[in-house]
Amino acid sequence: MRRIKIAVVEGDGIGREVIPAAITVLDTLPLDIEKVPVEIGYGKWKRTGKAMTDDDFDIFESCDCIFFGAITTPPDPDYKSVLVQIRQRFDLYANIRPIKSLACTGMGREIDFVIVRENTEGMYSGIEQVLPDAVHSTRVITRRGSERIAEYACSLAFEKDELLTIVHKANILKSCWLFRDVCIDIAERRGIRWEDMLVDAAAHRLVLDPGRFDVIVTTNLFGDILSDMSAALIGGLGLCASANIGDNYALFEPVHGSAPDIAGRGLANPVAAIMSLAMMLRWCGRVRESDAVQDAVYDTFARCVTTPDIGGGCSTAEVATAITEAVERKLAA
Repeated sequence: MRRIKIAVVEGDGIGREVIPAAITVLDTLPLDIEKVPVEIGYGKWKRTGKAMTDDDFDIFESCDCIFFGAITTPPDPDYKSVLVQIRQRFDLYANIRPIKSLACTGMGREIDFVIVRENTEGMYSGIEQVLPDAVHSTRVITRRGSERIAEYACSLAFEKDELLTIVHKANILKSCWLFRDVCIDIAERRGIRWEDMLVDAAAHRLVLDPGRFDVIVTTNLFGDILSDMSAALIGGLGLCASANIGDNYALFEPVHGSAPDIAGRGLANPVAAIMSLAMMLRWCGRVRESDAVQDAVYDTFARCVTTPDIGGGCSTAEVATAITEAVERKLAA
């Protein structure tokens, strides 16, 4: 197999702890991988006035994908989100956020669904007009954008013959009307079981009965909010991985932010970063290694080796070491 070249961005705050923890797991695997460190984020902005440069994009373009930590937003009114820039530059239109309950979290419910979020349009299109007494933010929903995210979601639902839930606000927003109708049309053409649901009703049902959901497809802002809310159902953001996927490129990151309040204290949960690593390995075609990492996380949680955010007493490094050792056992079996 050919070498995999990965741009590694630790970012800020706990990104500098959880990404190295995940890299220790990656280094356990018998793979030919070149890791290219890239500094972007608040720390770079403080030193240089820019959170990311064209040179950084050149490095990204030389790599197969990006493994990304977390960025602290600089206090700059002209700042444009680093992640939004990367998503739009590489057309990473599908944001995949699995929500799956793990043992030893104390949540008590079996939950296993995935949120498929359109990742380049909607309220994060970056089209804004700043006036003295108002700011106009333009929400862009296109047929092409809706079609390709619907196709991606339908492909996931088709794999396991699962229900597709189309989440929108078409009773108020004409842009959601287009999104909903396109998703329904593609689901019917693909022979996918589907339902549609207003976003407020979906939030209510997710809290009351999350086990009824399989695959949720929705717009950019709604997907961002619903996925963070859903994280609370399984124990918190420290458990939630994500992938930003385009036709030829991808970025993988934990859903959580930089959490400066706990940075440097060894309290950060590395599981979201390690599960993002597993998603990256699968995207790279290393399915056996991806499965080994996921199974190692499940085994480690079954032994209640966890960080304080979910009631455990282990440090970031201790959890990463336990998962690394579990990976080694699985690969040796």
